[in-house]
Amino acid sequence: MAVDVITSASSVPASEVLSQAVEAILELVIAANDVLVKKDSFKELATYLERIVPILKELNRKNVSDSESLNNALEILNQQIRAAKQLTLECSKRNKVYLLMNCRTVVKRLEDTVQEISRALSLLPLATLDLSSGISEEVGLLCDNMKRAEFKAAIAEEEILEKIESGIQERNVDRSYANKLLVLIANVVGISTDRSALKKEFEEFKNEIENAQLRKNEAEAIQMDQIIALLERADATSSPEEKEIKYYTKRKSLGSQRLEALQSFYCPITRDVMVDPVETSSGQTFERCAIEKWFADGNRLCPLTMTSLDTSVLRPNKTLRQSIEEWKDRNTMITIASIKPKLKSEEEEEVLDSLEQLQDLCEQRDLHGEWVILENYIPVLIQCVGAKNPDVRNHALVILCILAKDSDDAKERIAGVDNAIEFIVRSLGRRAAERKLAVALLLELSKCNLVRDCIGKANHFKHLLQRLSTGPEDVKMIMATTLAEMELTDHNKESLLEADALGPLLRSALQGNTQLREVAFKALRNLSSLSKNGLQMIREGAVRPLLDVLFHHGSSPSLREHAAGTIMHLAVSTMSQESSQIPVSLLDSDDDIFRLFSLINLTGPDIQQSIMQTFQALCQSPSATNIKTKLTQCSAVQVLVQLCQLDNPSVRADAVKLFNFLAEGEDEATILEHVNQKSIETLLRIIKSSEDEEEIASAMGIISNLPEIPQITQWLLDAGALPVIFCHIQNAKQKNPHKNKLMENAVGAIRRFTVPTNLEWQKISAQTGIIPLLVQMLELGTTLTKKRAAICLYQFSKSSLQLSRSISKQKGFWCFSAPLETVCMVHGGICSVESSFCLVEADAVRPLVRILSEPDPGACEACLDALLTLIEGERLQSGSKVLAEANAIPPMIKFLGSPSPSLQEKALHALERIFRLVELKLKYGASAQMPLVDLTQRGSGSVKSLAARILAHLNVLHDQSSYF
Repeated sequence: MAVDVITSASSVPASEVLSQAVEAILELVIAANDVLVKKDSFKELATYLERIVPILKELNRKNVSDSESLNNALEILNQQIRAAKQLTLECSKRNKVYLLMNCRTVVKRLEDTVQEISRALSLLPLATLDLSSGISEEVGLLCDNMKRAEFKAAIAEEEILEKIESGIQERNVDRSYANKLLVLIANVVGISTDRSALKKEFEEFKNEIENAQLRKNEAEAIQMDQIIALLERADATSSPEEKEIKYYTKRKSLGSQRLEALQSFYCPITRDVMVDPVETSSGQTFERCAIEKWFADGNRLCPLTMTSLDTSVLRPNKTLRQSIEEWKDRNTMITIASIKPKLKSEEEEEVLDSLEQLQDLCEQRDLHGEWVILENYIPVLIQCVGAKNPDVRNHALVILCILAKDSDDAKERIAGVDNAIEFIVRSLGRRAAERKLAVALLLELSKCNLVRDCIGKANHFKHLLQRLSTGPEDVKMIMATTLAEMELTDHNKESLLEADALGPLLRSALQGNTQLREVAFKALRNLSSLSKNGLQMIREGAVRPLLDVLFHHGSSPSLREHAAGTIMHLAVSTMSQESSQIPVSLLDSDDDIFRLFSLINLTGPDIQQSIMQTFQALCQSPSATNIKTKLTQCSAVQVLVQLCQLDNPSVRADAVKLFNFLAEGEDEATILEHVNQKSIETLLRIIKSSEDEEEIASAMGIISNLPEIPQITQWLLDAGALPVIFCHIQNAKQKNPHKNKLMENAVGAIRRFTVPTNLEWQKISAQTGIIPLLVQMLELGTTLTKKRAAICLYQFSKSSLQLSRSISKQKGFWCFSAPLETVCMVHGGICSVESSFCLVEADAVRPLVRILSEPDPGACEACLDALLTLIEGERLQSGSKVLAEANAIPPMIKFLGSPSPSLQEKALHALERIFRLVELKLKYGASAQMPLVDLTQRGSGSVKSLAARILAHLNVLHDQSSYF
C-alpha cells in the first residue's frame, strides 16, 4: 500500500509536501492529548512523529531539489501521517464505549500506520540528499524502532471484550452480570458509575451504532446490536418504568396456565428436562453430562439408534436450549405472579410455604428477583417483616436482601414503603439470626444515596445504640459492625454522635475482645470522617486512646491502621474550625508529635499514608506554625526527601505533599543539608510522570518554595527544569483546585530564573517564550498566580534598559537605506520581548493596570512594582506618558487610602515623581489633594512628610509648612 507509485506526486513541490507533513504532525501531537482510548499508545505514536519533525525541517532547510523518488516517498509519508491524524481525531470525538468495543481495531490501525510511516521513511533517497550523518542515522534508528513497535489492547480492555463475547454466547446471563460489566466498562473508559451518567453514555453509544448502520457497516452493526442487547439487561440502561412496561406486556401475553414440557425437552437417558443439550454425530440430542458418562462407561453406540458414534463430536444444540429456557421463563413468570395472593393468607403454613418457594426462585436467578420486584412484591414482603411469626420475618428479610443486592430500584422501592425502615430496624432488637439478617439488609440499603437518609433518622438507630451500650458481646459485635460497614450520610454520622454513640464505641474499642475492638475502631473511623464529629471526638478525649493503640507495637496491624485512619480524620477536622470557636488542638505535647512522625519509618504503607495525611492537615490548621517547627526539629525534611524516591506511588505522593508544606519558609540551611541535585531530578521526574494532579502541584510547589540561591537554581537548570515548568504553564487550560495550585506554583518556580542579578538566566527564560505566557496569566490566573506573574515581569523589566539596543547612526543616502526600526518610547532603543524583556512590547502594561483595581493588596503591589520600572531614572517623562495612556495613575491615587502601608508608600513615591510633570500634575493633581491632605494629618512621619511635599508640588502647601 505505501510503496504504490503515486503518479501525481511530482506535481506538488517537495517543500510544500514537507510543510504539510510538519503541520499535520503538530496537529496530531495536540490531538493525541484528547483521545478517549489508548492514551499511552497515541502518546507513543506522537513521540515517533515528533522525532520525524526535525528530519523534515532539515530537508526543507536544505531546499532539496525535486526528484521523482523523493516526491513519491514524501507523498506516501504525508498520506500516512494524514491517516494517523484522522485516526487520532476519530478517537477524540466518538463515544467512549464505542471506541472501547473497537479497541482491537484501533490497535491494529495504529500498528499498521506506524509500520507504513516507517516504510515511507525508509523510501527517502538519503544517499542522494546532502544531509548530515546525524540526520541519516536518526532516520535509520527511527525506522528500526517503528518497525519493532507493538501495540496491544490493555488487559482490562481484553477482559471486557472477553466478558462481552462470553455473555453473547451464553444468551441467558442475568442482570448482575450486565451491571458488573457496565461498571467495568465505566471504570476503563473513565466515566462516572452514577446511574444517570451510565444511561447517558449508553444512549450515546446506541446513537453511535445507528451512525454505523447508516454507514452501512453491516458486520459491525450486527455485532453492536448483540452488545446492546447484552448491556440492556443492566439496571442503568433503562428506567424502572420502561422495564415495568416491557415486563407486563410480556406477562399478559402468556396467560395464567403453566405449560407442560415438550417431549423433545427431555433427555432420553435421564428422562429429565435438559439444561445443556448437545447433539451427537448421529443427530440425536442428550444432556451433556449424561452422554459424556455414557461414553466414559465404554459405550460407543447411540443409546437411541444403536449406530456407531464419533465420541469426539458433541455439538451444543443452541436452538433447543433457547426453547427450553423460554419455556422455563414463561412458567416461572406465571408461578411468581400466582404466589403473591398466597402471602396475604391468614394460614401461616401457606405463607411460609409461599415464602420458601419465592426465596428458592430468587436464589436461582437474578432475573427471577427482578420479576418479583416488577410484580410489586416489596410492600407485601415488608408487611411480612412486621409479622408476629419469626420464621415469616426471617424469610421476608432474606428475600428482601436478595432483591436489594445490586439494585438501586429495589432499595428505593423498599424505602418508599410506609414503616419499612422502622420494621427492619425493629428486628435489630430480636433474636441473633434475625438481627444478622436485619443488619445485612440495612448495610445493603445504605449503599443507595436516596435510602441513607431514611435509615439515618435518630429513632431508627435507637435499638442499635441501646444494644451497643448494654447488650452481650456478640450483640455489641453485630451493632458495631453495622456502624463500621454501613454507608452513612453526613446527617447519619452527626445524628449518631449526638445520640451518644462515641462512649459505647470507645468502651468496645478499649475493653472488648480482639474482633469487637477492631470493628469498634472501624466504626469510629467511619463516624470521624465528618469534621463536626471529629472536633467533638477530640473534645471528648478520643485522641489519647487512639494514640496509645498506634504507639503500642503489640496492637494488631489492622487496629493500628484504623487508629491511624481515625487520627487522620480528626486532624482534617481541625482545619475547619470557625474563628468563633475555642481552638481545638489534636497533638498537645511535643512528645506526641515526635513519636507520631517517627512511626513513618516503622510502619507499613497504609499507616505511613495516614500519618503523613495527618501532618498535611495539621500544617493547614491553627496549630500549623508549631507543627512545622516541631517537624523541622525531628528532621522531617530528611525523611520526606528519602520517601519521595520510593516506588510506591501512594506513599511517595503523600511524602511530596507534606514536603511541600514544610518547604514553604523552611530554614535555608536545613534545605541545603538534605536537598541536592538528585532530589531536584526526583521532583522533576515526578512532575513529568505522575498521574496525581495534587502530587504534581506539590512537587512544583517544593521547587517554587526552595530558597532562591544560585546553587539550587543552577541545579534546576542543569536538570532541565525550565522546559518542564514552561510546558505546565503553556498547557494551563482546565480550571480546578489542583490545576490552579499547579499554575501558582509553576509561575512561582519561574520567578527564580528571572532575577535581575543574573542576565544569563533571564535570557534563557525569555527564549522559552515565557513572557507572553506571564502576561496571559495576568488575565487568566488566580490572585496568587497574577501576583507571581507580576513579580516575574518586574524582575525582567529591571533589565530592560541595559538590554534595549541603541539605534545605529544612518549612513549614506537615506533613500537607499533599510527601513528604520521602531524605537521603544520608554527605553529609547530597539526593544523586543525576548531580547530586552520590554513590558511595552509584551503588551503587559494594560493587564498590569487592570489588576490595580482588584481587591488583593499583594497582587496590586506586585503589579505596581512592575509598572514603576517604566519611570525609573531618566525614563520618568516617557514612562509616565505610557502609564497615563493606560490609565494607571487613578489607581495609584486610590492606593493613598489603602490599609497596606507598603502599597500606600509606593504609590506616594510614584506620584511624587509623576507630579513633577506639569501636564500630569494639572490632569490628576486635583483628585489627589484630599487623600494627600488626609495623609498629612493621619500618616506616619515619613508618609506625612512625603504627602506634604507632593501637596507643595500641587501648590496646596507652601514650602515652609510645618508638615515638612
